[in-house]
Amino acid sequence: MAIDRELLDIISKIKDTHELEQLFKDLFTPAELDDLTLRWKLLKDLHKGVPQRRIAETYGISLCKITRGSKVLKKKDGVVADILKQLNGPAA
Repeated sequence: MAIDRELLDIISKIKDTHELEQLFKDLFTPAELDDLTLRWKLLKDLHKGVPQRRIAETYGISLCKITRGSKVLKKKDGVVADILKQLNGPAA
């Protein structure tokens, strides 16, 4: 399913993090926000070179979820790896 362009435009224009946080709380359930936060944490850990099994143990998640995250970081046209490089430097 494609993400609604209007929603993307709205999100991209929000500069106040408190307002953005409130929008996310209004749009997503607590469980969805937890999933989103967990996905970001495991992507950051993978980028830092943390072994997949350690990530699975740390967060109590399956290796399948972590493998998906690993594939995201390897995408040639993906932006997540680029964002993480800007935040943390090159991958380990």
